[in-house]
Amino acid sequence: MIIGVPKEIKNHEYRVSLLAQGVEALVRAGGQVIIQRDAGLASGITNVDYETVGGEIVDTPELVYAQAEVIVKVMEPQVPEYKLLKKDQIVFSYCHLASNRPLTEAMLASRITALAYETLQTPQGEFPCVMAMSEVAGRMAVQEGAKYLQEPKQGRGMLLAGLAGVPGAEVTIIGAGRVGTHACKMAAALGANVTILDINIDRLRYLADAMPANVHTLMSDPHNIRTSVLKSDLVILCVSIHGSKAPCLIDRKLLAQMKKGAVIVDVAIDQGGSMETSRPTSPENPVYIVDGVVHYCVANMPGMVPRTGTYALANAIFPYVLKVANDDYRKLVKDSHEIRTALNMTEGHLTIKEIAETFDLPYKKFVL
Repeated sequence: MIIGVPKEIKNHEYRVSLLAQGVEALVRAGGQVIIQRDAGLASGITNVDYETVGGEIVDTPELVYAQAEVIVKVMEPQVPEYKLLKKDQIVFSYCHLASNRPLTEAMLASRITALAYETLQTPQGEFPCVMAMSEVAGRMAVQEGAKYLQEPKQGRGMLLAGLAGVPGAEVTIIGAGRVGTHACKMAAALGANVTILDINIDRLRYLADAMPANVHTLMSDPHNIRTSVLKSDLVILCVSIHGSKAPCLIDRKLLAQMKKGAVIVDVAIDQGGSMETSRPTSPENPVYIVDGVVHYCVANMPGMVPRTGTYALANAIFPYVLKVANDDYRKLVKDSHEIRTALNMTEGHLTIKEIAETFDLPYKKFVL
């Protein structure tokens, strides 16, 4: 099997999908690995590192896509890459189809097989390829939120932690999954007064036992969301729905009633965002203000810390890359729960019902 690793071209994406040790393991298993020149440079992995373990360096993405049977990348194909996709090629990456109709239609038209990190699930219900990045995003959400609470950033002029005799910031986190939990840990450790909401009472019970006394848990419902958001200095939105667009949790009416200078970090922006006023931003221009509230909606936050993000992601995805490289994907879809759940499309058909329903496109269950 020929595995291709193109250099990421999405704006502000600096990670790479395979480490040198991953390339070495694939080569030892009988594979051929083609890596675009400088694909790993921003993550501290040189071309020589890849060549030393048997990787082949090529100069252009065209050479990678033309030769590879399996494309392993970090982010979804970008517009210049659409024309490089070829029929029956396997693309293993984050896809985020539910928030991008043009991408979905382009990939369907190419008749590739798309395996998505974000839908790959273990039999135990975990999402291993998302978990590591979720941990990074959760911690970064607090780090960035704390920065934009500063007055020069047009925030409320508050130290998240507070001081002796001065209360810390009120932080609300909606969603107690991996992102929310790590955001909660970070905010609590800094001394903020934290409220975390979720619809899963068992998860809330766990957090009530595991977190320090400055963390409070609430069931997520419209009343509790409203009450918590209105008292907050920093709100972190991290609710996601498997294969679907993120739900809208803060509408314009609620936003207008929030504290002026409050900060909202919408971690769900990669799945469409959880505010009526959400729109993706970039690291150069990370925030905008609506009704006096600072919106931080940088998509793909883990891409901003590639030396951490690359290693965390590559360690998580590599066992599944090795499976795909060493076996027929059709057999894997039948035999492997993880690969079956990762399959988003094949032969010009969507295989995840939620995505098909989002865009009113045909859905076809994969059958061997």
